[in-house]
Amino acid sequence: MTRFISLAVAASLLLPVATRAETPPQPGIVLTEFLYDKAPFPECHASTIAETKAGLVAAWFGGTGERNPDVGIWLSRNDGRAWSAPVEVANGVESPEKNTQKRYPCWNPVLFNLPANAAAMGSEAKPPVLLLFYKVGPSPSTWWGMLTKSLDEGQTWSKPQRLPDNFAGPIKNKPILLAGGKLLCPSSTEDNGWRIHMEWTGDAGSSWTRTDPLCDGKTKQAIQPTLFVHGERLQALCRNRERTHIWETWSSDGGITWSELEPVSLPHPGSGIDGVTLKDGRHLLVYNHTTRGRSPLNVALSTDGKAWQAALVLESEPGEYSYPAVIQTADDNVHITYTWKRQKVKHVVVDPAKLAAKPIVDGKWPE
Repeated sequence: MTRFISLAVAASLLLPVATRAETPPQPGIVLTEFLYDKAPFPECHASTIAETKAGLVAAWFGGTGERNPDVGIWLSRNDGRAWSAPVEVANGVESPEKNTQKRYPCWNPVLFNLPANAAAMGSEAKPPVLLLFYKVGPSPSTWWGMLTKSLDEGQTWSKPQRLPDNFAGPIKNKPILLAGGKLLCPSSTEDNGWRIHMEWTGDAGSSWTRTDPLCDGKTKQAIQPTLFVHGERLQALCRNRERTHIWETWSSDGGITWSELEPVSLPHPGSGIDGVTLKDGRHLLVYNHTTRGRSPLNVALSTDGKAWQAALVLESEPGEYSYPAVIQTADDNVHITYTWKRQKVKHVVVDPAKLAAKPIVDGKWPE
């Protein structure tokens, strides 16, 4: 029988910990807030967000600093009123015995709420399941993929399971559910240069297949794809080592084969990005519109994945504002989380119907 780790105590502490700022003057922004004011860790990074019937769930890695063994996966739930206090739901403890404990840092959680029956086998009914992918290991070149599941909107979690060798699940950004019921996971490796690939699971992570690397890690180095849906075609935008422009690749067969990586018109400092295809068909991307540093943090819109328009500046002051995650919820709002100076996770709610977009000409953000 699957063992579950209880979060009942944390779930009962639904404290109004978010710091809500005044609504900025930019059209489209509904709310800005922090997920917490205080936490039992000094640093955080790499947030992820998902929607369940019970509300929003967010996760990130936190500890004394990236790569440190005490870094675990922390989670907070929102019931529509406030975010719960952060709780550690996974860590890299390998052997819990005293004096022999081995513990490795955790990295890059990715949440995805798999709908009911999405992973059904035959006529067997399946409930919705919230998937939490993450990585464990000393470094990105040596880490391995992990998966834990929740059947109650993130209140309790199954015992974490290690993914098969050579599989890591979605490496930073959320997967997409294909028409046939398979989950397409944008992934990458860093053990032989930066190389992206795609992975599939059709049974909520029990079995896996994958593509070969989509770049050689030498002449072209890319990681952390984010996926967009263009009718029958898929587009992936990627972080890369060139650090001049974001790269793209396209698939016309459900993610099995992909085109050569090519630059798009948007600048890129080598930091994480994330995007989502909206219900109205537009594509929304959150990224750092610069070739140096991790500020500003911007939102751009496109109707075709090629021509992008400036929509929002989320942050523009000096500091690190990075590693965004973005989803669109049932009420059509867009929810963005990101690292705020490595100290907190910030949450921004956007009404995409009210965004006032302007063309980005020659890579320059409009005044």
